[in-house]
Amino acid sequence: MLPPFISKYQLTAAGMAFGACAIGVIGVLEPDFIPHSLLVRLTLFAAGLALAIGSQLLLLMPHWSNAGLGRKYMEALSHFDPALSPPESIADSLPELPPDHPLADGFARLRECFAILVERLAAAEHVRAGAEVRARRTASERDQLKEILTGLSDPVIAVDQHGEVILANDSAQNLLGVKSEETEHPALESLNRCQELINLLTETRRRKAITNRHGEVSLADDDGQQSWFKISCRALAGQAEAAGDRTSNHGAVAVLTDISGLKAIQKRNAEFVSAVSHEMKTPLASIKAYVELLADGDAEDEATQEEFFGIINGQADRLQRLIENLLNLARIEAGVVQVNKTPLSLNPLLQEACNVLQPAAEQKHIQLAVELSPLYLGLLADRDTLLQAAINLVSNALKYTHSGGTVTLRSRLRDQEVVFEVQDSGVGLSAEDCQKVFEKFYRVKKDKDMAAGTGLGLPLVKHIVEDIHRGRIEVESELGKGSTFRIVVPGIAQISS
Repeated sequence: MLPPFISKYQLTAAGMAFGACAIGVIGVLEPDFIPHSLLVRLTLFAAGLALAIGSQLLLLMPHWSNAGLGRKYMEALSHFDPALSPPESIADSLPELPPDHPLADGFARLRECFAILVERLAAAEHVRAGAEVRARRTASERDQLKEILTGLSDPVIAVDQHGEVILANDSAQNLLGVKSEETEHPALESLNRCQELINLLTETRRRKAITNRHGEVSLADDDGQQSWFKISCRALAGQAEAAGDRTSNHGAVAVLTDISGLKAIQKRNAEFVSAVSHEMKTPLASIKAYVELLADGDAEDEATQEEFFGIINGQADRLQRLIENLLNLARIEAGVVQVNKTPLSLNPLLQEACNVLQPAAEQKHIQLAVELSPLYLGLLADRDTLLQAAINLVSNALKYTHSGGTVTLRSRLRDQEVVFEVQDSGVGLSAEDCQKVFEKFYRVKKDKDMAAGTGLGLPLVKHIVEDIHRGRIEVESELGKGSTFRIVVPGIAQISS
C-alpha cells in the first residue's frame, strides 16, 4: 500500500529514472555493454543520475510541504493558551490544513481535545472563583464572629467532644483564668475556678440528645469582688453526630450572664417585703390589742374608752400613711402617677408647707424659721407632689430635732436652678447614714426611739424630685450638729433654653 502522498505516476517516473541511472552506471563500468566511447558512456551516466535525483526531488516535494504545514500547526498549538482563549477561537488561531493532508484527521481530533480542555478549564476556573469568594466570605464572617465574641461582656466558653476548651472570649479568660489558643487547647478541668461550670459542661457533653443545662454560680474576679452568674449550657453536634453516631460525646458551649443586679433586686425586694410586713405588724398588733381590751370590758369608764379609741385611731392613721406612701412610691416607680406640671412660684408653696407644720413645731417647742428669696423663683412643677416633698422634709427635720432647737427653710436661685433646703439643729447623721438614708425603710438605729416612722418619707421625696421633676437631692450632715437636706430643680429659664 502506497503512502498517501506518493501517487502511482510518481512511482513510475521514479522507476524509469532509476533505470536510466542504472544503465549509465553499467555503461561506465562495463564498456562491452554499451559499445561507444567513454564520453558517450559518461554522458549517459550523468543523464541517468540527474534523472534519478530529479525524480527523487519530485517525489519528496509534497512530503516536505506537508511536513512544513505540520510544523506550523504544532507551533501554533504550542503557543495556544487555553486559559486566555475561548473554545471557538481555537480554529481561528491555527493554520488551515488541506483535507488531503496526511495529519489532517489527527490534528482535527487534537483540536477537539483542546476545545474540550478549554471548556473544562473555563468551568473549573468558574468553580475556583466561586470557591474563592465563598472562602473569603467565610473568613470575613469568622473574623466578625470572633470580634463579636471577643467584645461580648458575657463570658463565653466552648469545649469539643474530647473535653478540650476550643473557645474562650476575653471576658471568660479574665473571669476563669483560662487561655484558649489555636495551637493549644487546655482541658476542661483547667477551669478550676468554677467547679459548677465544669459539672454542667460535662453533663451536657455526655447527654445522648442535644440538651440545655442551666445553673447559677457566684464567682470572684481578680479584685475579689463577688458576682452572680447564670450559666446556660447547650450541646453542640460534633463530627460523630453529623455522621449519625449518637453514642459519642458532644461539644458544648456555655454562656455566663451576670445577674448580680437581679440578685440585688431580689434581695432588696425580700427586704422590702420583710420591712413592710414589720411596719404593718406593729400598728395592727396595737389595734388588735386595744380592740380586745374593749371587747373584754377592761375600759369601764368613758375616759379610758376614749383613750383606747384614740390609740386605735392613731395606729389606724399610721397604717393608712404607710399604705399611702407605699402606693405613691409604687405609682412613681411604675411611671403611672398622674403628673400635672404647671409654671408656679416656689416661695408660696414653701410657705404653705411651713403653715401646715407650724402647729407640730410649736408642740415640740421648735422654732420653724422661713428665709425665702425675695426673687421670683419660677419652675415647672407638679404642685401636689412638690408640696408633699417639702412637707416630708420639714416633718423629718422636726422629728429628729430636740425641743428648743431650730428648723430653717430657705430658698434661693443658683444660676438657672431653683434651690430650697431644710436645715435643722438636730442629732445629725454619720457618713454611712447619709448614703443609706434614701433607701426604703432605712431607719437610723440610734434615732429610732426619737420618733415613729416608716422609713418611706425620704425615699418618697427622692422619687418625687428625681423621677417627676428631673432634679436632685443632696444631704450634708454632722453628728450632733444637725443636717441640711437640699433639693435642686431646673428653673423655668433653664427649661426654656
